[in-house]
This record gives sequence, C-alpha cells and structure tokens, in this order.
Amino acid sequence: VAAGLLHPDCERIFRLKDQASGADGPVLRLHRHQREAVEIARAGRSYVLTTGTGSGKSLTYIIPIVDRVVRSKADGSWRPGIKAIVVYPMNALANSQRTELEKFLTDGFPAGRQPASFARYTGQESQAERDRIRANPPDILLTNYVMLELLLTRPDDRRTLIRMAEGLEFLVFDELHTYRGRQGADVAM
Repeated sequence: VAAGLLHPDCERIFRLKDQASGADGPVLRLHRHQREAVEIARAGRSYVLTTGTGSGKSLTYIIPIVDRVVRSKADGSWRPGIKAIVVYPMNALANSQRTELEKFLTDGFPAGRQPASFARYTGQESQAERDRIRANPPDILLTNYVMLELLLTRPDDRRTLIRMAEGLEFLVFDELHTYRGRQGADVAM
C-alpha cells in the first residue's frame, strides 16, 4: 500500500483477524512471491506460480483480484458481474478458500458493505442458492472444472452467469497438476 501497488483499503482488508472477537490484528506482510504476483497482475500480465504448501499461494491471486474490485468501486468504473473465476480441482479446496475469503471480505464489514463479493458454485448449492447467484452474480466465482464446463453449456447458466462474466479480468486455475483418467479429461476439456 505504501508503495502504491495496492489501493489503501487493501490494508484494512488484508490483515489478521481474531475470529473470536472480530478484532483486527496486524496487516499482512507479503512475501516476495506475493509482491511479485501483485506487480505482475497490476501490469495486466498472466503468471504461473509454483511454491510450497502453506506459502500463501492463494493470496497471490486473491489480493490482486480484490485490489482491482476495490479500485473500480473507488473510481466509479465498477459494474455488476463476475470479474474473476477461480477454478479448483476439487470441492474441498473451493470450500476451504471460501472460508478464507470470509475472513478477509466478510469478517469486520457490515452486511452488504463488503469490499468484494464472492460465491461458491460447485454443485453443492441448493437450487435456491444457485438462483440467488444467477440473479446477483458475485465479483469472484469459486468453482471446479466440471461445473465450469456445465456453466458454459447449460442454457440457464449461459444466459446469466456467463453473460455476467463478459469482460472477465481474472481466470485462475488453483492447483495446476497433470491429471489422468476422467478428471484429466474434464480438465483437458
């Protein structure tokens, strides 16, 4: 933030938070790979990141996405619709990431005043939840490979979610692996 790479609101968003009290803790200090990812994303370039488990890979795409949403709201260019689709190889990772996003984007913010919206759309959702997401698409959509294919082919999803993703700014593939069998075919498609 001090270097101008991130919107000032990111300092309030990306900090450790006490889950029990909701109190804000210290601002996150970015590691080198996270700062480099922010710089590359800010320049509008694509990147692939390879680093160890627990090294904060998710922040290398979440921070730039949220920064872009916050900046667009501040400069008046924000429009409703999906700005980022994050694709996970399995629902467990999407569920885990949704919990992490809640810590940063929901905890400590009044209802309806979160800096960026997000939703999971993986097939685990009820019909009512899918209808709610279609009616009000989030800034960030968390999904998996199979559901992404369905989003592209099912008429209801094409008319709503895919249309609301026109001008998509971020397409993230979390956990880039070589897959075999059915999941390999799904990922390849």
